[in-house]
Amino acid sequence: MSESASVGELVDGFLTYLTDVRRLSPHTVRAYKTDLQAYVEWCDLNGANPLNMTQRRLRAYMANMTRARYADKTINRRLSSLRTFYGWLVREDVIESNPAAPIPGRKLPKTLPKTMVDEDVRRILEACDESTAEGLRDRALIELLYASGARISEAAALKPEDIDFNQGQVRLFGKGSKERIVPLYDVALEAIRTYLQEGRPELTRRRKGGRRAQALFVSARGNDMTAGALRTRFERLVTLAGVSRAVTPHAMRHTFATELLTGGADLKAVQELLGHESLATTQIYTHLSVERLKAATRQAHPRG
Repeated sequence: MSESASVGELVDGFLTYLTDVRRLSPHTVRAYKTDLQAYVEWCDLNGANPLNMTQRRLRAYMANMTRARYADKTINRRLSSLRTFYGWLVREDVIESNPAAPIPGRKLPKTLPKTMVDEDVRRILEACDESTAEGLRDRALIELLYASGARISEAAALKPEDIDFNQGQVRLFGKGSKERIVPLYDVALEAIRTYLQEGRPELTRRRKGGRRAQALFVSARGNDMTAGALRTRFERLVTLAGVSRAVTPHAMRHTFATELLTGGADLKAVQELLGHESLATTQIYTHLSVERLKAATRQAHPRG
């Protein structure tokens, strides 16, 4: 790429790289775009050249966000976006070094992911009205999330053929379209089978014209359900069940991982099932499982 390309052209090229090469989700690419637009605007207002940036000026940008009372998590995300962008510019021979690489992020308090208790799951499943096609779909969704630890975006990307009933497993496509196989327990398989046989055909018949739905999970109007639509439906079930709003699809993923580790599963195996690139990402769940074991000991031990 030419060094004379404008900053706007370079940002566009970077976003194309994220989409076509790294195959990041549209949501993630939009987040990068938002972060870089904010940074370029700051540079314009402060007479800074993003392609000739010093660590001192970058630290000034960080300090400006602090003064504006941005959350530390947001500041770290924007710094991460800049590191990735400048790293790409180095690889494209636009600049010689990455000015954001040496700058440390904000220290965040260590917080453990929120998990669910069995009672929460039971109440959400009971909120699914299985006398309707939508209710059969809802139960299949909840059972799938609980059985596989799938991200909501991965559930939205599923097609009926991704469920292998003979082998008792599901094929998931994670970040960067990386494929992984996750086994499913019998109750989840039965819920999905019932939905495919009795619920989904009714929902797809409601679609008026156009291409028939391709996704596993279909809306009341027979359309493919996006991750946003599935998340909205999940939140509706949480409300109907009367459980805490802290219960999210991702909390179900956290619960899946914690249950496996508490039950003695190997950390590397859990990493594979979750689709984590780094084992360090999975290790946070070891803290969760230890806390759960401590709670069980306190409750059950005669001197707890």
